[in-house]
Amino acid sequence: MLKVGVLALQGAVREHVCSIEEAGAEAVVIKTKEQLREVDGLILPGGESTTMRRLIDKYDFMEDLKQFAAKGKPIFGTCAGLILMAKNIVGYDDPHIGAMDVTVERNSFGRQRESFEADLDIKDVAENFNAVFIRAPHIVEAGENVEVLAKHNGRIVVAREGQYLGCSFHPELTDDHRLTAYFIEMVKKAKNEKPV
Repeated sequence: MLKVGVLALQGAVREHVCSIEEAGAEAVVIKTKEQLREVDGLILPGGESTTMRRLIDKYDFMEDLKQFAAKGKPIFGTCAGLILMAKNIVGYDDPHIGAMDVTVERNSFGRQRESFEADLDIKDVAENFNAVFIRAPHIVEAGENVEVLAKHNGRIVVAREGQYLGCSFHPELTDDHRLTAYFIEMVKKAKNEKPV
């Protein structure tokens, strides 16, 4: 069975675990960098990106996360996870993991009290996907190899670049597991294509 990890430093870890299991894969709660070797794909959950970065540094995860990405293993960043994956962050000099060729802007839909839900059509994934936006970032600019999968009010909110998938919202906070299932298909394909 495919093993998909959820980085468990902060954020909606349990909800992602449930979504992975509902989509037919085994979920692994990642609390140590050694556990990254056990999984075929990784979800970086939402939370607070600055806090997550502090915890990544505290537990010495950064180099291992970069190596995980460099090995071609699929990564799905949701909300703060998307910020961690982006090569460029508006107003910041340096990226975090910097694996996905996108520029993101933090909190671009407003603060906590401006949280909202919207129905999105996500290319190759779902029509009328109920997306929960909480202090969400958005993708300001996507590189030439990045495929835009969904927009909300003209802003890019779901994109894919090869084995990387990023979204602005929290797919794990609903009972709709289609986006997680799409990621698991990416993981399955990547695993099958790997030379033994």
